[in-house]
Amino acid sequence: MNMTIKNVTDYIEKIAPLHQAEDFDNVGLLIGNETTVVKGVLVTLDTLEETVDEAINKKCNLIVSFHPIIFSGLKKINGNSYVEKVVLKAIQNNIAIYATHTALDNSNVGVSAKMCEVLGLKNYNILVPKEDENIGMGMIGDLPEPMEEDNFLEFTKKTFKTNGIRFSSKIGKSLKKVAVLGGSGSFAISNAIQKKADVYISADFKYHDFFKAEGKILLIDVGHYESEQFTKNLLVEYLTKKFTSFAIILSEKSTNPIYYL
Repeated sequence: MNMTIKNVTDYIEKIAPLHQAEDFDNVGLLIGNETTVVKGVLVTLDTLEETVDEAINKKCNLIVSFHPIIFSGLKKINGNSYVEKVVLKAIQNNIAIYATHTALDNSNVGVSAKMCEVLGLKNYNILVPKEDENIGMGMIGDLPEPMEEDNFLEFTKKTFKTNGIRFSSKIGKSLKKVAVLGGSGSFAISNAIQKKADVYISADFKYHDFFKAEGKILLIDVGHYESEQFTKNLLVEYLTKKFTSFAIILSEKSTNPIYYL
C-alpha cells in the first residue's frame, strides 16, 4: 500500500499536534501536496539549499524539518534570498517540506525530553506547562547522582558536542536538579529558579540574562543548534517504528550557521 505525505504527517502530529504550536509559528506542510506518495523522507533541523540537494541525491521527496523555512509571508519567489532559493529548488524538484517547530517544542516527548534523555536525567516533567494541559516548554529532572560543577560543565560540553559553552558564575555546590529547554530559553530562567533547579541548560542567553542567576542557579548556554541537534534523531527513531516501505534518512549535513575558533 502506498503511503502519502498525509500518512506521514498524521503520524508526526500524534506527538506534535499542530494546534499546540505557538501562535507566532508557521508549522505543518509548507510546500507540497498531502496526497503525494512518499518515496523517501529526509529528516533535518533546518532546510537549506544543500538540504534539498541531499534530498534529491537520496531520492527523498519529503523533507521533515524542525525549523520552518518559510516563517513569515513570501510576496515574491525570485531566488533573491536563501529562503526563496530553497522554496524554488524544492518546488522545481517536487520535494515537499514539512515543519514541526514549536508543536514539537511543546510536546512532552519532544525537543526538551530528548535533551533529558541524552543527559541521562530521571523523573523529568515539564518546566513551563501550558494551562490545564500536559504540554509546554522545557523539562526539569534529576541527575542519577549529584555532580560537581566543573565535572558537569565538561559533561555538558561533551554531551552537546560543542567547542564552547557560556555559563554564569558557579554556585559552589554539587548539582542534582537540571532544567533544560531547546532553542531560545531565556524566558524560562525564572521558572527554573522557582522550581529549585540547580542548573538550567538552554541557548541564546544575552549578557544581562546571566545576571538573573543571582547565585541561585548555574546557567549554561550550549548554543541554539547544539541544544536542538538531537531532535532529528528523535524524529527518525519515531518514524522508523511506523514506516518500512520507504527510507527514513537522517540528514548528514550540519545546518549550524555558527562556527567556533
